Amino acid sequence: MPPSADTLARWNAELRDHSPRAIIRWALAHAPGRAIVSTNFRPYEATILHAAVSAQPDIPVLWVDHGYNRAATYRHAQELKARLGLNLKAYLPLLTPAHRDALHGPLPDLADEAGLQRFSREMKLEPFQRGMRELAPAVWLTALRRVQNPNRAGLDIVTHDANFGTLKVSPFFHATDAELDAYLAENGLPNEWDYFDPAKADEKRECGLHAAWGGRAAHGAA
Repeated sequence: MPPSADTLARWNAELRDHSPRAIIRWALAHAPGRAIVSTNFRPYEATILHAAVSAQPDIPVLWVDHGYNRAATYRHAQELKARLGLNLKAYLPLLTPAHRDALHGPLPDLADEAGLQRFSREMKLEPFQRGMRELAPAVWLTALRRVQNPNRAGLDIVTHDANFGTLKVSPFFHATDAELDAYLAENGLPNEWDYFDPAKADEKRECGLHAAWGGRAAHGAA
């Protein structure tokens, strides 16, 4: 049974001035042994990963590796896995990049919305849904921030995610870039600026994981 709107509003009001680490402790207490954190190793992802494993060292880390990451992102992922001892759970699409390219051609751009949604459905949403089904979390920790795009500005620290039927908690939701830079520096963590998500094609667009259309697309993925 998802929490009511009043309960979510109360939780968000209570957590608004808490630190990200305190929010993570709150989230873990709401789902003992049933929390995960997701990542795509984009810029600033080291913050949520460091904070999550500091609270629970063996927390499962769900990563969809669609095969189109740049070399710097793969090196960054490997460095963080080793440095933080990540309990990394990598999920791959049913199609390899070469297979997808042979069927559908080059990566779609912003002018091809249908192509972008198909890429998201096959290469990102299907493996993510498979991971969520197998890991079966009650709490899903994310690195969502309200400054990232207009859709996310309408979310909050704690929401009920209807796409995957779980409580979604974003401990750094109100954090600024400057605050994340300070966190990285304080903890000696690397960042990665060469990241590109072909499921979005633009940072202001959603890939579907955190949008209503993604739930429908994931259920219809081949």
